Amino acid sequence: MTPGTARWRHLGVSLLGLVAACAVQNGLPFLTVALRAEGLSLSAIGLLVSAPTAGLVLSLLAWGALADRYGERRVLGAGLGIAAAALAGAAVAATPLATGLWLLLAGAGSASVHAASGRLVLGWFPATQRGLAMGIRQAGQPIGVGVAAFALPRLADGGTGTAFAALAAGCAATAVLIGVLVRDPARPRTPAGAPPVPSPYRTPVLWRVHAASTLLVVPQFVVAALGFDFLVRAAGWSAGAAGALLAVTALGGAAARLGAGVWSDRAGSRVGPLRLAAAAVAVVVAGLAVVAALTPDVLAPAAVAAAVVVATVATVSPNGIAFTSVAEQAGSAWAGRALGAHNTVQNVGATLTVPLAALLVEDGPGYPAAFAAAAVAAALAVGVVPGRAVEAGSPGAPQAVGAAAAR
Repeated sequence: MTPGTARWRHLGVSLLGLVAACAVQNGLPFLTVALRAEGLSLSAIGLLVSAPTAGLVLSLLAWGALADRYGERRVLGAGLGIAAAALAGAAVAATPLATGLWLLLAGAGSASVHAASGRLVLGWFPATQRGLAMGIRQAGQPIGVGVAAFALPRLADGGTGTAFAALAAGCAATAVLIGVLVRDPARPRTPAGAPPVPSPYRTPVLWRVHAASTLLVVPQFVVAALGFDFLVRAAGWSAGAAGALLAVTALGGAAARLGAGVWSDRAGSRVGPLRLAAAAVAVVVAGLAVVAALTPDVLAPAAVAAAVVVATVATVSPNGIAFTSVAEQAGSAWAGRALGAHNTVQNVGATLTVPLAALLVEDGPGYPAAFAAAAVAAALAVGVVPGRAVEAGSPGAPQAVGAAAAR
């Protein structure tokens, strides 16, 4: 098998791993209607939906350090195996508390995908293709959400246990594929007695990319967590129709991430496209807040759905660019830890965002306020993204990417 073929094989497995993990981590909002039928309030559901994200926060740094030391294959297989076992436990749990604890563990296990699969892309792909490759890999998040949107409401017709069992099967099958198909990429050899590679956090680029991405998590998770419930409750869509619509929309989100990655390859910069994408998110989500304020008396359900679709696609688009920037700035020696730190701060934001957004809807001003707050967070991110001059001055900057792509 040629190196080029192996490269794309590893990217395909990384993509499948992210699909399985993100269906667990980000797909639970599509069980909202079923969980309501089981007697839970929206606030309680918000806590349950956030449990996998909390598991990510608790474990990402550890998985990153393990990936840097022991390699990607072991970390990916072990983490998804843990997630599969925990989801099987959630499928048979008798109380919401027990379900939440199992989901916490499932999130902790599936966190391994975020720390280790990014390292695979960094190790197997040259700089001129990393934006494209990371965009494909990051498309696993909206695809995973799309799979969950299509499948989970239907699987939950007979109870949420069936949905959790299906998620467990997906993680288990992916863990087997990783064991069979994945090989760790070659790493640069460090001469004996050489000093350790210095921390990439000595420059401001990583700190600012982490901060901007954390702000951009707010609109992404507000729209992801509330979009389904908003369509059903405020726009009058059925649960099945809303789930199908958002499943198709996830394909648009995947395409947006892929396009953003190619854009950054050709631009020779990650932070320039990231800033423009953040500005677009702020505008689109602000428009969704206006739509929510006019619903249901002024706008037709189709118009409301269009606003949700556009916001869903826009809010996921910046993620792959930021991940590529983090991996490049950190380098091979630090990539696992840096990606773990990046996911940690993102998921701290996500863990806080979903319950607070649910409170704004259930006990506060409603959907317009939640969407407006998300737009403000995106607008703040525009100013936090580092400038291209700062990026170019750091050791891992992709200065040659655009020139190489042009040739």
